[in-house]
Amino acid sequence: MTKKSPISTLIALAEKDTDDAAKNLGKAIRAHEETEKQLALLLQYRDDYVIRFQDGAAGGLSAGQYMNFQSFIYKLDSAVDGQKKIVKDAEFRVTKARNQWQENEKKRLSYGILQNRAKTEVLKKESKQDQKQTDEHATRSYFYKS
Repeated sequence: MTKKSPISTLIALAEKDTDDAAKNLGKAIRAHEETEKQLALLLQYRDDYVIRFQDGAAGGLSAGQYMNFQSFIYKLDSAVDGQKKIVKDAEFRVTKARNQWQENEKKRLSYGILQNRAKTEVLKKESKQDQKQTDEHATRSYFYKS
């Protein structure tokens, strides 16, 4: 069994962190989309209710009906405002998750670059060693022939 290098361990950990961050980002995006759908539904419901109110007002409303419509529209407006805050919070969580994923990805790529540099250095040393052995062999062969 070959011994795992420390950089390989770091890369594996960074890959796991990046995968986890990507999953969290996906969850945050889905949650954000869901909050936007809920906001759209609330806005549509409010618009429909305003149309019902206008139709009712055109046909004549009692003071009690008018107050009920106004009160419910006010409650819908409050719900819309609350949902807008939830959407903003979800947007913040998406931004935070995206930044975390980017940081993890950067770290993973950095470790990969370090590993490639280390491999390149090892190859250079091996190449120099091979060249040195070839030169020594050629020198010995030359002296033995002479």
